[in-house]
Amino acid sequence: MNGRTTKPTVNFVSIFLGEDHVKFTTNVAATEPFDPSSTDADQRDRALAYLKSRVDITKALRADIMAGPVVLPYGVFPTAGGQPIWSDALQEWVTGRYANAQPVLQKLGEYAAEQGVKVAIEPVDHWETPAPNMVGEVFRFLNGVASPSVGVCIDSAHVALGSDGPHEFAHQVRRAADTKRLYYVHLSAPDRGVLHDSWIPWQPFLAPILAAGYDGPFLVEVFNAIPVFLNPLRLTRRKFLIPGEDAPIPDRPDAYDVAFRALAEVRRQFAAVAPATP
Repeated sequence: MNGRTTKPTVNFVSIFLGEDHVKFTTNVAATEPFDPSSTDADQRDRALAYLKSRVDITKALRADIMAGPVVLPYGVFPTAGGQPIWSDALQEWVTGRYANAQPVLQKLGEYAAEQGVKVAIEPVDHWETPAPNMVGEVFRFLNGVASPSVGVCIDSAHVALGSDGPHEFAHQVRRAADTKRLYYVHLSAPDRGVLHDSWIPWQPFLAPILAAGYDGPFLVEVFNAIPVFLNPLRLTRRKFLIPGEDAPIPDRPDAYDVAFRALAEVRRQFAAVAPATP
């Protein structure tokens, strides 16, 4: 749902509420066979073809935003000599991978522009992908991607788990807005659980976004009810129940109730933050 422009994106909440004039967006991830950052040129070509096909799907759905971790393969971590690469070694490694991926994302952006689609790179936390993990890292990557059709998607869960801090985050949001490359915002609990009782820092997260004049969609994410997400997202908590599909279990949350309460919490937080936002 969208807190300011009443242009909701399709997600678990808005579908259930049956809101009118719902717009679609798509979420896409790079994968190991289709790796834009690969050292192999043929693999980069396959990655570009794959991502273009997802732009085509986005357009076919009459959507205009394709978001997700599309720079490095999701859930794949680098190694050297059979050992994981972290810290300084990881940062040295990823510099070359970014250089490989930048021309791919530039070509993707050019193609997406022809289709009327914007590509929003989502930085996700370090337990999901090695990089980029922070909004600032996406902008360092975008220094090598001139296409204005490639921008950033910001997710509350990943900001809470791995951002640079409130002051730097506010600066990054302002930069994204000033360069007109802030395309999408996700509202998601850091533990992938319920939104209405989570560790989202609502005011430090929402205030810079609203102050920057962002008027795009806000996606309310509820992952923990759909079986296809359980393994890829490494969800550890019990699955929310879907009435009519899952057998009732005492004290197990109902996914639709979780969704309703998530939407109510988002509206409450917007109402609390918006009056204090210039």
